[in-house]
Amino acid sequence: MGQLTMDFTTVRPGQLSIIASDFDARPMSYLQEGQRLGYEPAVARAVCDILGLEPLWFNLPMQNFYSALSSGEYDIVWFNQAITQERRAWADFTRPYGRFDEAVLVREDSSINEASDLKGKRLGGLADSTNVALADQFPELELIPFPGSDQVLPEMLHALREGKIDALVDDALVLLAAEADDPTLRVAFQISTQHPFGIGVLPGNRELLEALNHTLNTLILEGMLAKLWAQWIPYKPFPF
Repeated sequence: MGQLTMDFTTVRPGQLSIIASDFDARPMSYLQEGQRLGYEPAVARAVCDILGLEPLWFNLPMQNFYSALSSGEYDIVWFNQAITQERRAWADFTRPYGRFDEAVLVREDSSINEASDLKGKRLGGLADSTNVALADQFPELELIPFPGSDQVLPEMLHALREGKIDALVDDALVLLAAEADDPTLRVAFQISTQHPFGIGVLPGNRELLEALNHTLNTLILEGMLAKLWAQWIPYKPFPF
């Protein structure tokens, strides 16, 4: 797959400056021995190969993603970002590179098996996320938001194990991975939201947005995106 020649600019010539987090969100994104792995970094590298760019990741608190993008010091936000109307006020989004569901994680001995069982329970989730927004669909419960540091998942899992919360809502892929790693936890149920995830681009940089869209379309048409999906998320059907 050759490089694509298009007229666009980036903040750092020859590099794509990516706002992300060191938060362990495997299989989507995680760090291992200093290397960024997962579906999103793999797609980012494939995109950059075509555009002739070097991907450069910056670890920022998730609550600061869009204010940092607005500073003009970075090119894009690329880290588990469902495309929402609220986020569209801060960034222009590419076409989706994936569609994802959400889930609720509980302790293995929990009596929670469906949404109605959450009534009167304490539900944890990432503050200001699409996951937490789902709580409006659940019966009366106490919502416990966790701020978006790069340690937020370990903090939420610890709170669940210690009984400080009764359940945890997050992206299904992340919680399925947590379930596989810890036999004391289980996914109670999944919610088929199929949220589209996209790359947030600094508003006004239409040339970069178009280059990213063209490249994602190329990866889909040539089968590369499906191959990367099968490598990192083999247990879910490719959504395109």
